Amino acid sequence: MSKRAKGELTEGSLLKPTLRLAWPLVVVQLLQVAYNLADTLWLGAYSPDAVGALSLAFPVVFLLISIGGGFTAAGSILVAQYTGADRDRDAGVVAGQTLWFVTLLAVVIAVLGHFLAGPALSLLPADPATKARVIPLAIEYMRTYFIGVPFIFGFFIFTSLLRGYGDTRTPMYVMLLTVFLNVVLDPLLIFGWGGFPELGVEGAALATVVSRVVAATVGLAVLFGTTRGPTVGLADLTPDVPVVRNIVRIGTPSAIEQSASSLAMVVLTAMVASFPPAVVAAYGVGNRLSSLVFLPALGLGQATNTVVGQNLGAKKPERAEQAVKITGGIVTATMLAVGVVAALFPHVIVAPFVTADVAGAAATLGHAADYLRVMSVMFVFTGLLQVVLGAFRGAGDTRTSMLLSLLSLWVVRVPATYVLAFALDWGANGLWWAVAVGDILGCLVAALWFTRGTWKNGVVSDRSQPDAAD
Repeated sequence: MSKRAKGELTEGSLLKPTLRLAWPLVVVQLLQVAYNLADTLWLGAYSPDAVGALSLAFPVVFLLISIGGGFTAAGSILVAQYTGADRDRDAGVVAGQTLWFVTLLAVVIAVLGHFLAGPALSLLPADPATKARVIPLAIEYMRTYFIGVPFIFGFFIFTSLLRGYGDTRTPMYVMLLTVFLNVVLDPLLIFGWGGFPELGVEGAALATVVSRVVAATVGLAVLFGTTRGPTVGLADLTPDVPVVRNIVRIGTPSAIEQSASSLAMVVLTAMVASFPPAVVAAYGVGNRLSSLVFLPALGLGQATNTVVGQNLGAKKPERAEQAVKITGGIVTATMLAVGVVAALFPHVIVAPFVTADVAGAAATLGHAADYLRVMSVMFVFTGLLQVVLGAFRGAGDTRTSMLLSLLSLWVVRVPATYVLAFALDWGANGLWWAVAVGDILGCLVAALWFTRGTWKNGVVSDRSQPDAAD
């Protein structure tokens, strides 16, 4: 990426370069959802229990991989701010240190996840039918998935580092390749087509692992063999304690945020597991549809992260604030339109993800449509929350981002789920409304905190005051 291209985020008009940065991120999110939806669609055609297994397995999987994800985010933040400060060598050092450190974490997580999958899911207070039919399938999925965690993390690192540098198109192209592989491999391995063995949910996990191996390999080739992204050499993989300490300092709140959020998802999933299989399946379908709905917000939130980081690195805090306002306006308009469509046509939207000719399909469809209709109320709030959290992260203020996420989930959503679904006996509707209440209150608090302006100090010092990377 040329110096002129990098400078687009810190000089001149903000709207065009921000959108240019954001649209590949939206596409990457779309491709990630396509990844997940391919699994959901093929497993839905295989059996409703397989879909339920995926919805139970995912929160536990995300709980463990989120630990390394926080430190990957720290690498992205530092690369963005060093790039904005025109300190490319320091950006390369941080990239190399992030690569070896997070990869080491990934190996540890892979081993723990593979062997703890069974004990973790066996603790869920599941409905008898769920415990007998769904949980064993979820264990099969998780054990296979965790074998590929180092490669899954390798692609995450590659994507985050290039995003911090301002290159969002290259990860998009790599993601496109891997999604294609996953879509092709899913039916072959799930159903046993084309001479492959019929592996069911384990086949879906194996398809993910194989495609991520390809993604990580291509990503490493780009980092070490091209001029795209920060310049990383083999010498940058030699452990540098001060740099790693800086990554840990910034990444720890993000790791806590992501792991605590994932733990909240596990607790919520445990509550959902006490309902019949139709509700469990609807919960999985609804969550995957919500990940599709929030694509623009997630992409713009990640773009905000990079734009804020580079402008604070360039000592332009007012320009960073202007970027947040621009992305916030775009997200509000987009999420409002999507929310109206979801509220008006929930059954039409969820129908393709529920197999019509299997037992429990009608109940699953009804619950999933109710979930989507309730979620439409919170779309604008959730979108704005992603943008504001992106601003805090880009500034390196990961502690505030952590506290706001904990507020939304642990202070509001988890207790609200118990009160509405069980204490007040709202049943499945209580599960859905607790989601909306958590994100709405979280957004309001985050917006008020943002107006204080305390986030405008970056984490990269001037050249006259060297920091860890110097």
